[in-house]
Amino acid sequence: MAEKLKIIPLGGLNEIGKNMTVYEYGGESIVVDCGMAFPEDDMYGIDSVIPDITWLVKNRAHIRGLFITHAHEDHVGAIPHVLKQLNMPIYCTRLTAGLIKLKLEEHDLLQTTKLITVQAGESVRAGKFTVEFIHVNHSIADSVAFAIHTKMGTVIHTGDFKIDSTPIDGEVIDLARFGELGREGVLCLCADSTNVERPGYTMSERAVGETFFRQFQGCAERVLVTTFASNVHRIQQVLDAAAACGRKVAVTGRSMENIMKVSMELGYMKVPRNTLTDINRLKALPKEKQVIVTTGSQGEEMSALYRMAFSIHKQVELGPGDKVIISASAIPGNEVTVSRVINELFKKGVKVVYNKADMLHVSGHACQEELKIIHALTKPQFFVPLHGEQRMLQIHCQLAQQMGMERNHIAIGENGSVIEITPRTIKFGTPVPAGEIYVDGSGVGDVGAVVMRDRRRLAEDGMVVIVLPISSRDGGLLAAPEIITRGFIYVKESGDMMHELQSVATEAAESVSPRRPRDDGELRGAVKAAVSGYLYKNTRRSPMVIPVVTRL
Repeated sequence: MAEKLKIIPLGGLNEIGKNMTVYEYGGESIVVDCGMAFPEDDMYGIDSVIPDITWLVKNRAHIRGLFITHAHEDHVGAIPHVLKQLNMPIYCTRLTAGLIKLKLEEHDLLQTTKLITVQAGESVRAGKFTVEFIHVNHSIADSVAFAIHTKMGTVIHTGDFKIDSTPIDGEVIDLARFGELGREGVLCLCADSTNVERPGYTMSERAVGETFFRQFQGCAERVLVTTFASNVHRIQQVLDAAAACGRKVAVTGRSMENIMKVSMELGYMKVPRNTLTDINRLKALPKEKQVIVTTGSQGEEMSALYRMAFSIHKQVELGPGDKVIISASAIPGNEVTVSRVINELFKKGVKVVYNKADMLHVSGHACQEELKIIHALTKPQFFVPLHGEQRMLQIHCQLAQQMGMERNHIAIGENGSVIEITPRTIKFGTPVPAGEIYVDGSGVGDVGAVVMRDRRRLAEDGMVVIVLPISSRDGGLLAAPEIITRGFIYVKESGDMMHELQSVATEAAESVSPRRPRDDGELRGAVKAAVSGYLYKNTRRSPMVIPVVTRL
């Protein structure tokens, strides 16, 4: 039987976020990334969504390690939840390790987790795999791609990347190593598809620093900058521009403060002398000397910028004389919340500068020409597009074909697909269970499809409770049923309908044969069916109907 290398995506396909890919060879496996996704609008009460790892747990004995490309939430956000079910060593770069430690400490997992730091250029042996770390540019420092070496061949997993010839830290992507691997022979390329719809090249991060300098220079207002907390190079440019313009900088927002602390401790952020100060001291300075760096670029409720916009921040009150720079683009699905915050800021008389107005944000993902360069350098035999919605995966497939690849050498998978590669073929095997697990507060996985369906129904149509006072002696109704509504129609404003509902519920209850004792389940079923039917017929709505039997 021919040997096979299997690629099994458990998240990140046909979606943005929740990235997790398993590589299996010779009865052993490694996991690459362990991310979360933001909940969709109809996922009421859900904090985040993580991959379903049922199959991984079942095959835990085969796992040789978790390898992390970089420290963005869509690649590390599920780690604490997954480690509670799977104890596996984590291999990553220094900054990634520093930020993962914060998560592990928060969940009391640091003492029980083996966290191994690896530098770009080094390799790790994990069972039958040798994983080589290759430096790439992205919107967070210390990002890497992986060359996964097996006896059957080498797979390149790019992670999130772009080609930046003028990066802030001076460390350009290691294109030479990609070229060397291409000459040695690459069995399969698994590449990021996030920006594949955009032609050309992604702008350099350095362009944003020039914008900050222009915005700060000669500006009489206090300046607030909001960006992704993880974008260490972006924050570095804010600090540099502020120092060049004679401004002091204060930081607010828990995640921003934590990431800056780790970045400074590890040497990834160098603060210009006498630039950083406490937010309370900053307020004593003239407005033209102030810069505040804050969280909230995605309009998240309870982020620092959101609280400022809605006047519930304890230390900062915004109004005329303030300029807010939003140095981020809205993640798909967050556009409404971001707009709400921007509108509220305008209402307060704040000057708001956001992405559409200036070069305030550049992507961390490769556009078409950069993706072509990676394809040309690595010359893979097979190709699997990763990280993207269906249209992105399909466009990336077309791009690979433009580069000369045969369509039967390309596999567009889904979460749970098992992509089997032999030295000559790529095909799909029997899929494994994959899906989404909801994180709701401290609960992980306890909110399932039935609960979500009920939440949607309550949100869309409300609830009607029918309280039935039943005699414990003879099973008869002691009084007219009490009608309680929430999110449907207010009782006092629709008295006629409530009287009708009482009549319908009474008739339904009395239609159930008066056995002693009367069966509560049969009684509830009859009342629910009658009331639901009446409401839909008269209102074209389907609220949740809950009959409650009280025996007196």
